[in-house]
Amino acid sequence: MSAPHGGGPAAWMLLFQVEQPSFLEKLPDALVAGISAGAVYAMLALGFVIIFKATQVINFAHGALSATGAFMVAALATVLRFPGRFIDGAPKAVQWGLSALLAVFAAALLGMAVERLFIRPMVGEPLFTIAIITLGIDVVMRTVTSDFIGTDIRPLGDPWGANSFEAGPFRVAHSEVAQIVVAVVCLLGIWIFFRTRFGVAMRATAYDQEAAMTQGIKVGRIFSVAWGIGAGLAAVAGLFASVFPRSTGVSSFTAFVALGVFPAIIIGGLDSVPGAVIGGFIIGLAEALAGSYLTFDFLGTGFAGVFPYIVMLVVLLVRPYGLFGTAEIRRV
Repeated sequence: MSAPHGGGPAAWMLLFQVEQPSFLEKLPDALVAGISAGAVYAMLALGFVIIFKATQVINFAHGALSATGAFMVAALATVLRFPGRFIDGAPKAVQWGLSALLAVFAAALLGMAVERLFIRPMVGEPLFTIAIITLGIDVVMRTVTSDFIGTDIRPLGDPWGANSFEAGPFRVAHSEVAQIVVAVVCLLGIWIFFRTRFGVAMRATAYDQEAAMTQGIKVGRIFSVAWGIGAGLAAVAGLFASVFPRSTGVSSFTAFVALGVFPAIIIGGLDSVPGAVIGGFIIGLAEALAGSYLTFDFLGTGFAGVFPYIVMLVVLLVRPYGLFGTAEIRRV
């Protein structure tokens, strides 16, 4: 790039100031992006931890469940228009919302079916074996979903589009407001659920499965509901990972958004529900801030995706079980 007319040091400094926003100028956009991504990661991590606490299974198919749920939204809302086509007089947002709710419910049923068909028969087997089975489920589900999606991105037909508004120095997309609101509703719903009779039974099962069985708790039903909740939350996260500003629709790469969930759950603690939420927002903010400020040429363009893992390693050096995880004590 040539120097501005009337070159000299002053002109170069002026060019640098124009092209390079200051730290404070970048901060509002970075914070909005970080909170937005954090909401997605928090829902993913929450579903992952609920499955792990109830069943002690590390679910490597979580990303596939997320992408499948997003694809179901695209299919029901834009292709089949179900159940929206039966209520043509209703606003578009209502029609789309009903399709999205139905898709999330279908994803929850899919999670329950996966648990019943592939996980429950392996109860009592080594956890490593079950983890490998979830890897196989992930490959199968991603392959089938990718075949249905094809090479083109499938838009979800969401009512928010690329609309946004300004609030002081912050520019916020309508979809970001929606996902933060939905994330808060999901978190409150889980908080209330764990205080119901069934929620208490799930917490008891997570603490000691054998003791729960002696108290008459149907552990198999607990496993099924845990997978249903986890898959439903994954579908909601996949939905919001597939709309503006993160994407323009669901694709074969949507499942890889869930890779960010692993640093989140490790930082928060693998068995901690509050830790999953906090870890999700920590990773979202770390990723967004790294993308805004750590843009040096020698680091490459993908460093923002690596930075959460660096944060995870730092946390593990200080707290090996995460910020809120339960330390495991073994007698030697």
